[in-house]
Amino acid sequence: MGHVVLFHSVYGLRPAVLAAADRLRAAGHQVHAPDLYGVPAVNSVAEGFALLERIGQQTVLDRARAALDGLPPDTVLAGFSMGAGVAGALLAERPETAGLLLLHGTGGSPAAVRPGLRVQLHLADPDVYDPPDEVEAWQREMTAAGADLVAHRYPGAGHLFTDPTVADHDPAAAALTWNRVTAFLARR
Repeated sequence: MGHVVLFHSVYGLRPAVLAAADRLRAAGHQVHAPDLYGVPAVNSVAEGFALLERIGQQTVLDRARAALDGLPPDTVLAGFSMGAGVAGALLAERPETAGLLLLHGTGGSPAAVRPGLRVQLHLADPDVYDPPDEVEAWQREMTAAGADLVAHRYPGAGHLFTDPTVADHDPAAAALTWNRVTAFLARR
């Protein structure tokens, strides 16, 4: 098993992210779930975007980079929603990354993909933040760049469907997601 860094959503470092980290630790991985905000998590998307605006995207990315200091080059980059974007943004700086695990959002530029990079996407279908045509274009570009991309769509689920503390939660979709994530991370 290997190292995984799990970046939180725009809400901040919530119990659902910590529970996900514990779930992956129980599967034998060394999981790091850094707090990219440095303040308590919030309870709504609007509050989360306001917090992100106040802290700044660059500060969030700098904190994510700092969280990776000292971790092996092949650490899997993973994230929830905004955190998927953070994971994707750091891909270009970590060419030996063993995989990109995207929960509730796309992330990563095709220019940063090395041939054979394992990428797994878990996304509501439809998703309010990732329109289908944009997701399809991203998938085509990532695959054309050489990514070994597997996209899982969850019809009828809300955006943050793995988080049991939000209205989007879908227990069946969440269970299926964690089974697929566990299998993805076991293939190192």
